[in-house]
Amino acid sequence: MIDMSKITDHMEVVGSDGQHVGTIDSVDTTRLKLTKQDPAAGGQHRYLPFSAIARVDGNQVHLSIPAAEARGMTETRGSDPV
Repeated sequence: MIDMSKITDHMEVVGSDGQHVGTIDSVDTTRLKLTKQDPAAGGQHRYLPFSAIARVDGNQVHLSIPAAEARGMTETRGSDPV
């Protein structure tokens, strides 16, 4: 079980291959919101579900999937959940 309280804004998100996926802008109830300023974001906020998180280590959130797969599954549409 991941202790979600350890995940904070501005942490780096990396894939299971160690490659950079993005930087956390904020955390909501079901997903991570990545900053749109990160070079990997393409100028849009992207969202990753908590189900993709494998572990939290220091200032990094490690995913259970490779970076390329994570970039492919990020959502860019929709508004922030209330």
